[in-house]
Amino acid sequence: FPPAPMSNVVVPRNFRLLEELEKGERGFGDGTVTYGLDDTDDIMMSNWICTILGPPNTAFDGRICTLKIFCGENYPDHPPTIRFVTRVNLSSVNKQTGVVDARSFPILGSWHREYTIETILNELRREMSAPYNRKLPQPPEGSLFPTRQERGPHRIPEEVVPEEGICTTTNKRQSPSQKK
Repeated sequence: FPPAPMSNVVVPRNFRLLEELEKGERGFGDGTVTYGLDDTDDIMMSNWICTILGPPNTAFDGRICTLKIFCGENYPDHPPTIRFVTRVNLSSVNKQTGVVDARSFPILGSWHREYTIETILNELRREMSAPYNRKLPQPPEGSLFPTRQERGPHRIPEEVVPEEGICTTTNKRQSPSQKK
């Protein structure tokens, strides 16, 4: 993965996420990865929805993979949590939950604050092309990982995937009207 650029200026979390949002909304590169806020009313810019277009000549060729990224209050000093919505078979992805494991995905394990959501998505796409992943049999197209409600609360710790409906700044449950 790319080397971390050296910088003496520490950009605050919200300014950094605003820069990422603007870049994601403008579009960039060749369109093989995209990202934006999952909810436009998310003033903390914590919950992101992303897509990766599967690389050619791999088992992912022609597939559009959807992911959710959660940027906690310590982002970008700490990596975000990443969960595939689209069911995929990748060596760094938990087979039951879709969560990307930092221990098997090097960019998360050796995180630098200069890395971005775009960096993560490009590295995941590169991971799809890796020799050990490129020919792995994939679930049927359209298959999804179960949501937290479908998995049950005992299956995955909250700190790995925030519970839908919980405000990450107050840790209190939000009613549907508060989420909008």
